[in-house]
Amino acid sequence: MHRRRALGASLAMVFWPALAAAGPRVAALDWALAETLLALGHPPIAIVAAMDWNRFVVEPRLPDGVADLGLQPGINFERLAVLAPDLILTSAFTQQLEPALARIAPVERFSIFEPGPVPLAQPRTLMLQLGERLGRRVQARAWLEEAERRLDDWRARLAARPQRPLLLVNFIDARHVRVYGGAGLYQNVLDRLGLVNAWTGPTGYWGYATVGIERLATQADLQLLAFEPLPPDAQATLRRSPLWTQLPFVRAGRVAVLPSVLMFGAMPSALRFARLVTERLGA
Repeated sequence: MHRRRALGASLAMVFWPALAAAGPRVAALDWALAETLLALGHPPIAIVAAMDWNRFVVEPRLPDGVADLGLQPGINFERLAVLAPDLILTSAFTQQLEPALARIAPVERFSIFEPGPVPLAQPRTLMLQLGERLGRRVQARAWLEEAERRLDDWRARLAARPQRPLLLVNFIDARHVRVYGGAGLYQNVLDRLGLVNAWTGPTGYWGYATVGIERLATQADLQLLAFEPLPPDAQATLRRSPLWTQLPFVRAGRVAVLPSVLMFGAMPSALRFARLVTERLGA
């Protein structure tokens, strides 16, 4: 028992290391960058939309004292200037703000997502790039090595029993969903875990399409996984919907709800999604 506790503690230190303030004071204008900084043990001093972190990102926990710069389209430049960061990290989502940001501190842009043949290749690269930039190369490599071990274990666990194709959705309202596939983060994780996506329809660059629920009747033998948060009245409305209740997977009771996972995330979000899927399907 003591050995198991010690192992658990050591793994926790790899994935969510003690937060340290050494190195440059960084403002992160993308949640994927912020979660990667936290995984490296280098918490940002400020992020965008901090008030929504616990609703959409959840893990890793955002430390107390991280400043909220507001939403990306309306970043609070005055507050950022007062905080006087040493470095501002941006992505494609905020590159239009870079000329103004550069008057406050040096700006560096990182790529969050690039479609490619190797699942999760760009999130891994991002972890290594930020580790190199912040003097945390060792931590980045240790984190990724442990992540790969866990992903291998979860893949083997899922392979030990038959798995149905999955439909992954976010409900927009009781009639429409975002359905995920293509080359997005969720699809990358499914590929890494050896799972099959039931959605073969078209998706956009980020790996999702917005469709009516009638488009989900792709095949009978599948499992639907919906992500929180759900629209307030969606569940009650769906229970009364003749269309929804006649879908084969609904009639078979193969509908489950997972906690929120950041679809525009990096390796921490990928690992969170992989764990949640494995816990659900491997139970």
